[in-house]
Amino acid sequence: MLARRLPAVLARVVGRRYESMEASIAAAYKDTSSAYEGKPRHLTSIQFSIDNQRPGALLDTLTPFRESDVNVISITSRQSPDTEKAQAITIFLDLDGHISMPNVKKAIDQVRKHVIYLQIIHSCTIPWYATDISHFDLFGNKVLAGGEELSSDHPGFQDKVYKERRNQIADQAKSFKYGDKVPATKYTPDEIKTWNLVWDELMELYPTHACREYMYNFALMVENCGYRPDNIPQLEDISRYLQYRTGFSIRPVTGLLSPRTFLNALAFRVFHSTQYVRHSSQPFYTPEPDVIHELMGHAVLFADPDFADFTQTIGMASLGATDDEITKLASCYWFSVEFGLCKQEGQIKAYGAGILGSVGELKYSLKGPGDGTEENGPIYIPWEPAVAAVTEYPITTIQPRFFVADSFADATKKMQDFAQTFHRPFTLEYNAFTKCVKTKTKNSEAYLKSA
Repeated sequence: MLARRLPAVLARVVGRRYESMEASIAAAYKDTSSAYEGKPRHLTSIQFSIDNQRPGALLDTLTPFRESDVNVISITSRQSPDTEKAQAITIFLDLDGHISMPNVKKAIDQVRKHVIYLQIIHSCTIPWYATDISHFDLFGNKVLAGGEELSSDHPGFQDKVYKERRNQIADQAKSFKYGDKVPATKYTPDEIKTWNLVWDELMELYPTHACREYMYNFALMVENCGYRPDNIPQLEDISRYLQYRTGFSIRPVTGLLSPRTFLNALAFRVFHSTQYVRHSSQPFYTPEPDVIHELMGHAVLFADPDFADFTQTIGMASLGATDDEITKLASCYWFSVEFGLCKQEGQIKAYGAGILGSVGELKYSLKGPGDGTEENGPIYIPWEPAVAAVTEYPITTIQPRFFVADSFADATKKMQDFAQTFHRPFTLEYNAFTKCVKTKTKNSEAYLKSA
């Protein structure tokens, strides 16, 4: 559950705000760190030219790295097109280390003595990121807010039974490991009643407000996952079906994850979801995502191949991203997966979970185009990730603006193009069979050509 997914989307319906809770959530939004303090990776790429007529010239340049205990990750050469007349050959090296490290600097200084020309192309530190789906077992108990601890302004703070119930459900998520079945939750009559109240209201709006992909896949969830007005579906049933449809899976979580951790999981087609239900005293308001928001808002569209690809695109871009890039990607996620609109047959339809899971937000979002006020409706902006990435938005009030995509396929292409502007010295490949991400460092020549 991404911390930035937590606007009080229904608060305006009941005219209330929970300032201290929102303050803690707002602080969580700014955290771009990983929940796991893994060791960052250092990478330095250099190129140099050596005499191609002198035997042993390459060996002389590599020896200093061995003597200084610097690991050479990759080595490639570029032969001059005019091989008969060329007096030198260019070598590209990727090194495991940063130029600020004494042993790396010493080795490079020694290499300079044996080459005609040497240039340091770049030297960077890459934040740790998961490369295997099982790595998310490391994050189970490391949440930023929500979960078991309720602030004094939470609707359920004074309800001892409700708080004990939340703790019970949270304990299930704490013990979950990759490969386990998601523990079933036996929901109480009171919880099912809350689900039913929201269900009935949303069913009135979906035919005219939801995008056609949502409507198509919602029927599939009814057929295969137990979506009913009198039954809250189990995460395990949904996860198993989504894996069959698009390779997505649902993982239980106790509370809010940092944007970096949450987005990283999307690269592996993993969605972190809560299992608890909002307090019954306010069925149309939740100060943090609950299972109603997760299942009615998010889970349905993960069954759509185009939407699944789009969501994973954001996740892949987050792996090894800088803090500034994580902030931009979280904003893109906010304006699309959470609060996205799209054009269909000349009309505006909703596909964002923050809209589809909220009665009030669903009604309001399609009132535009307006001036961004509740009275006149929101402002509509064409979907452009580069613009969305730097567009500010309120966390605890109505959304004054929404980005409108032409289609999921178009939204994905634009997101992929935007991700290419993150000038990372490596490429990533996701293997859907092993559920692992393979990192390939760019050799210096390829890096220069991509600049």
